[in-house]
Amino acid sequence: REDKERESEDGFDGTWIAHPDLVEVAREPFDRKLGDRPHQKHRLREEVNVAAKDLLNVRIPDGEITEAGLRTNLNVGLLYMESWLRGTGAAGIYNLMEDAATAEISRSQVWQWLHHDRAKLSDGRAVTPELYRSFLSEELEQVKSLVGEPAFSAGKFQLASQLLDKIITRDEFTDFLTLVAYEYLNQSTS
Repeated sequence: REDKERESEDGFDGTWIAHPDLVEVAREPFDRKLGDRPHQKHRLREEVNVAAKDLLNVRIPDGEITEAGLRTNLNVGLLYMESWLRGTGAAGIYNLMEDAATAEISRSQVWQWLHHDRAKLSDGRAVTPELYRSFLSEELEQVKSLVGEPAFSAGKFQLASQLLDKIITRDEFTDFLTLVAYEYLNQSTS
């Protein structure tokens, strides 16, 4: 409930929920805030000032980039991308229902860390293309171990890895990972 209160106070017009039983709990703060208005476009949030340099800042206040975090981003990115390539838009990954937004966050963080000269892991190692690719390769093997050889061979994990690598190593940030993967989705379902 507190999250939904904050979101409605921050100017959002609605929210995401994980289960239909949460509709009423989530709706109440928005109904109260919106009243009979369809949106909060009138609320400009002039107290919030964000510049391009802020969006490119990978520093995490009181936080760090960890090897585990980088590996998790790659692992979840691989699992989701492979599922998406098989035509499944929402996938159960580690007992959570994930969608493209999760994969977008994962690959966006890795892209930003890789393309930001000062991004370092908590142990001091720089996030370089070589380090990233070694982790991607290891995570692909981890996924193979997780799903088993038959499912791995029958799946689209290699393609998912290639596409993830293509998106993450591009100099220009790719708007949506699904745009790059879409041509392969059409090939596999036709």
